[in-house]
Amino acid sequence: MAKLTFLGAAREVTGSCHLLQSPATGRVLLDCGMHQGGDAVKRLRQEEFEFDPARIDTVLLSHAHLDHSGLLPRLYREGFRGEILCTAATYELLEILLKDAVGLYLRDLERENLRNARRGREQSEPLYGQQDVDGVLGLCRPEPYGKHVSMGTAATVIFHDAGHILGSSIVEVRLNEEGAAKTLVFSGDLGKQDSVLMNPPCRLQHADVLLVESTYGDREHRSEDNSIEQLREILHETWSAGGNVMIPAFAVGRTQDILFHLGCLLHRGELDNWQIFLDSPMAIAVTKVYDRWIKLDHCEEVRELSEHHRQSLEQFLPTLQLTREVEESMAINRVKKGAIIIAGSGMCTGGRIRHHFKHRIWDSRNTILFAGYQARGTLGRLIVDGAKHIRMFGDEYIVKARVETLGGLSAHAGQSTLVNWIGEFQPPPRVYLVHGEPEAQDVLAQRLLQEQNLQVETPDQGHQTHF
Repeated sequence: MAKLTFLGAAREVTGSCHLLQSPATGRVLLDCGMHQGGDAVKRLRQEEFEFDPARIDTVLLSHAHLDHSGLLPRLYREGFRGEILCTAATYELLEILLKDAVGLYLRDLERENLRNARRGREQSEPLYGQQDVDGVLGLCRPEPYGKHVSMGTAATVIFHDAGHILGSSIVEVRLNEEGAAKTLVFSGDLGKQDSVLMNPPCRLQHADVLLVESTYGDREHRSEDNSIEQLREILHETWSAGGNVMIPAFAVGRTQDILFHLGCLLHRGELDNWQIFLDSPMAIAVTKVYDRWIKLDHCEEVRELSEHHRQSLEQFLPTLQLTREVEESMAINRVKKGAIIIAGSGMCTGGRIRHHFKHRIWDSRNTILFAGYQARGTLGRLIVDGAKHIRMFGDEYIVKARVETLGGLSAHAGQSTLVNWIGEFQPPPRVYLVHGEPEAQDVLAQRLLQEQNLQVETPDQGHQTHF
């Protein structure tokens, strides 16, 4: 009998990881993500595997975001040598994200060790390094959507388009145990129906066990059209006030959507004479990957676009300035007004956005525009929740900048999309809600019970089930 253990993103949003064990599949991880929020060095020390990495046969990776992939190098360091199955686009993005993450981690660790040396404290050894990232990439086996890929002794896996970010997948595992066919479906992160660059998530009809993300299980999103109108108004009002706009953006997915929307406003003559800065080397590299896929003919990963919109995002937004070097980023501080600054990290836990906050968050003429989910424990969540004072770089800053949220630009499905997607499965499977905060999961579970008479489970960390 197959056994499923929930090891991450259980009653929380980050750290996606679930262990499937069966004679048909071997020992399989669905994702291997890190928890986000707080200090990266301290957080990584708190991550402990509840299994022997050397005994894992396969990792099925739904997509490249670090809360789904970020612990793969540590998994490798601790002995994993199996295959990592994912899509080709996920593999391209994974290389960028993991190399960036290890660089940030090692720099943060070096700074901590310098502080420890001054205080006579013991030095800390890195928990993983660049060689482990290289090892992970060497184990990856990219596969296309829709292909039946053999796994274990009597199982296949099929990746379906999740519509979340480039290469994101719904993972379908079909296994056969002593003549009994069983199907497990893991949603990964599901996208919206009306994303401008990604396809709507594929709809499947059969599963015995269904794991579904529930990030926005308690709310709906604005439509893309309404969000564009909101974006236009916020930009124009900030321009009229003589301010600047700071957009904390995730390097993968959200940044590219924002650039596309800004390009649309520019071509419609509805964008004031802003200087637009993409201030993130990683986001710049990711955008180059998106551009390659956007320009491919008959590309299944990207929504069907007109020839006009299929040009590169950089060409589509000719006023965009790419700031790769630290000196270029610092020079933005000399721009007193009329700057749109897109920088990571998306939840403000690190990166260049915090430096821009330092120079501008105390000025009421400026606007902070959030375009993505802010997890508990992050600086972004504090600001969205209305904090009037924040601490950064050892100092306290007053928050006077205008704070706005563009919910319609989320890359996650809203409540109705989740409900409708789950309702496609007939007969109803056993449903487990993962990747969501408890309040959101409880609201979604109640609606599913009322509308579909479907009783779902919200497993805690370490919960096990058999099927």
